[in-house]
Amino acid sequence: QVQLVESGGGLVQAGGSLRLSCQISGDTSCFSDMGWYRQAPGKERALVAQISGGGATNYADSVKGRFTISRDNAKNTVYLQMNSLKPEDTAVYSCYARYYATNYWGKGTLVTVSS
Repeated sequence: QVQLVESGGGLVQAGGSLRLSCQISGDTSCFSDMGWYRQAPGKERALVAQISGGGATNYADSVKGRFTISRDNAKNTVYLQMNSLKPEDTAVYSCYARYYATNYWGKGTLVTVSS
C-alpha cells in the first residue's frame, strides 16, 4: 500500500522560508507526476507545483520564483522549498504521487505565515 507522509510545516514570519518533505512508502521511480497542492481556509484546493518523472516542473503563477520543487527517487521523497513566504501562502499543503491513472495523497501539513 502506498503511503505519503508530509513534514516540515509550521509557523514562519513573512519573508521566511520552509522546506516541506513528502516521504513515500513506494518506489518513487514508479510514479509519473508528483507534486504539491494547498488549501487555504475557505478556498478550494489548488495546485502549487508539480514535477514529472523526467524532472520537468510546473508552478502556480503565485509561487513562481519563490518555490522550488524537487524529487529524490533514491530517498523516495519529494520536496518543496518555499522562500519569501507571504501571509497568503498560509494553507494546508498536501503532496500527491501519480501512478498511471491513480493519485495517492498525503494527509497534509499546515503552513502558517504571520505578517
